[in-house]
Order: sequence, then structure tokens, then C-alpha cells
Amino acid sequence: MPPPNPYRALFAVPGARAFTAGNLMARLPMGMFSVSAVVMIAGTRGSYALAGAVTATGLAATALVAPWTARLVDRYGQARIAVPATLVAVLGSLALVVCVRRGAPDWTLFAAYAATATTPNTGGMSRARWNHLLRGDPATLHTANSFEQAADELCFMLGPVLAAFLCGTFFPEAGTLTGAVLLVTGTLVFAAQRATEPPPRPGTAAGPPPLRAPGVLPLLVCCLALGAVFGATEVVTIAFADARGHAAAAGVVLALQAAGSCAAGLAFGTLQPVGPAARRHPWSVAAMTVLLTLPLLAAAVAGSLPLLAGALLVAGMATAPTMVTTMALVQERTPEGRLNEGMTLAVTGLLGGIACGSAAGGWVTDHASPAAGYGIPVLAAATALLISLAAVRRAQPEKPGQDRPDPAESRTCH
Repeated sequence: MPPPNPYRALFAVPGARAFTAGNLMARLPMGMFSVSAVVMIAGTRGSYALAGAVTATGLAATALVAPWTARLVDRYGQARIAVPATLVAVLGSLALVVCVRRGAPDWTLFAAYAATATTPNTGGMSRARWNHLLRGDPATLHTANSFEQAADELCFMLGPVLAAFLCGTFFPEAGTLTGAVLLVTGTLVFAAQRATEPPPRPGTAAGPPPLRAPGVLPLLVCCLALGAVFGATEVVTIAFADARGHAAAAGVVLALQAAGSCAAGLAFGTLQPVGPAARRHPWSVAAMTVLLTLPLLAAAVAGSLPLLAGALLVAGMATAPTMVTTMALVQERTPEGRLNEGMTLAVTGLLGGIACGSAAGGWVTDHASPAAGYGIPVLAAATALLISLAAVRRAQPEKPGQDRPDPAESRTCH
């Protein structure tokens, strides 16, 4: 008999299909808004510098506001906070459209896009529901985390393509307006599934803030380094394709990397993880570091865009297992009642790393070459590997009823 399909068992959980459908609908615009804003602002104001500054401001605002929003979600419940927070964010998107169309001063674009920072972490809320529903079933929870990572990759692969199509085919504001409709509709459908919602944890019932929990801070620093991998790869790939006279193909090349990660995530969910996540994490980051040398070699030695696309497809296959293991560690180490906040802090670290990686990749591209820029993702992944190894070495796991092992023995074992 063929082995049972773990995804069929996953979605047999009562209410799982309904909240997943709403969450995917709400998550797709996350890959649409920034591209839509850039196309809309640059096409109307004639300045990519202004468009980039506006989207960067929104990213910075999100890094500040998102953990606070997640803390409210943990404290008062997903439906009670996510719906009004989404409405505020959508009003910011609509205000941006109006300001662009009406020729309002540039500062109004920054203010309007900064208001979108209240958008709740839909992926984190979905993972929190799986964690609530599958408590005590680590194998199925692993499958759920793998599915969520594959969904992230799919949304960030399809989102920019859909945004570019809508803005180019209809009118510059079409991508932003469509994303707003999808975000509101998906959030309402997701929030309506109250049976699967984790119970709120008031401040007195929740654990300490995630940043005070053991092992969380090194994990967030690791997320910062991993984010730099993604940010640098995106900028350098666009520059490499443009230097070869195929700027329009950059989106397809990056989509192949996301497709490799999506496929690997789904496949990873069918496997049973061996050993604790803390032990598996350095191995997954090491695989990511090794595979990222392939795009560097393809760009520096061959200089071929098709070969680079194949290298990024293969390199992307290490992304999902790494991020699944990272999010599993976040779930393990985040105190009770703080899960949304903990996962949102991880996403904030990724966003900060993306910004740093984009800047570093652009600088190397301008001062050296696009091919040399692919060294930045390798360096960032190697940094994440060192952080992960250092965290494992510092860990001193104890078993209940046993004395702490002798430090000399710990150094020998680790």
C-alpha cells in the first residue's frame, strides 16, 4: 500500500481548509503591495528614487509596528485585532492611491504608505492556529509548518507577477486596489473561523516577552542574516539580468528560485524530522550556504542567465527546509501566550535583513560587478551558519531529575 499522504491528514483537521483558504487570500497581497506601489508612483511621478524611498519607509514602519500588533493579537485574540488592523492598513493603501492620483505633495505618500504597517502577520496567525490545533502531534505540526512555508513562497512568487500584470494591463493603481480587496476579504474569511482560533492570553496569563526567553535573541539575529540572503539575491539578480540586456527576465529568474523553495517545502513536509530542531538547524543553514555558491559560480564563471536561473532554482531548494526549521525553533522557544509576537519578531528580523542585504548587494553591484554581488548571499548565509553553530554550542540541555553535566563533558559532547 502507498504511504499515507500527510497533507490529506493535515487538512482533515476540522476547520483547517476554511481558515487556510482565507489566510491564503489575505497573504497573496503581501507580495503585491510593494511592486504595485513602485509601479504606481514611478509611473505617475517619474521617479524610482521616490518610489523606493516610500516603500522603504513602509518597511521601516512595519518593523516598528508589527510586533506591537502581534502582541495585541496574542492578548485579545486574532479576530478582535486582525480585522480593525487590516482596515487601517487598507485605508492607508487607498489614501496612497488618492494622493498619487491627485498629485498630492510627496510627504503625503510617505504618510499614507506608513499607515499600511498595521497589516497583521497573516502567516504567523495561521501558524499559531496549527500550533494550537496540533499541540501534542509534532509530526503533523512539521507538515503544517512546511505547508505554510511553501505557501509563503507561492504568494511571494505569484504576488509580484500578478501586480505587474494588473498595473501594466489595466491602470497603475489596479495592483494596489486588487491587493486591498483580497486582503480585506481574506482577513474577514479567516477571522470568521472562530472554532480554530487560539484562545487569547491576557497579560497576566501570558509568559514573559519573547526577547527575554532563552535562545530567542540569537535566533532573531540568525533571521537577520537569512533576510540579507534574500534581499541581496533579489537586487543582484535584477542587476545581472539588466547587464545582460534581459531586464524583463529578472522576475522569471527570481520566480524560479521561489518555485524551488516551494517544491522543497512541500516535499520536506512529507518527511519525518530526525532529532531536535536545534540540532537540525545548522545542517539546513549549511546546505543553504553550499547551494548558494552555485549562483555565484554561474554568474562569475559562465556569465549565462539561463545557467544562473537553473542555479537559483537548485539553491532555492534549501530555503524552505531552513525556514521551516527556523520557525519550528521560534515556536519551541517562544513563551506560552506570546506565539504571534515571537513569530512576528522573526519576520521583522527577516525584513531588516532584506533591507540590509538589498543595500549591500546594490553597493557591491555598483562598485564591482553583478557577478561579484552574488558573494553577498554566500557571506550572509555563512554568517547565519556561524550564529546557529554558536547557539548550539551554548545550549546545555538538561533532563528532568538529572544534574547539570560537567562543563568539560559538555564541551566534549558538543
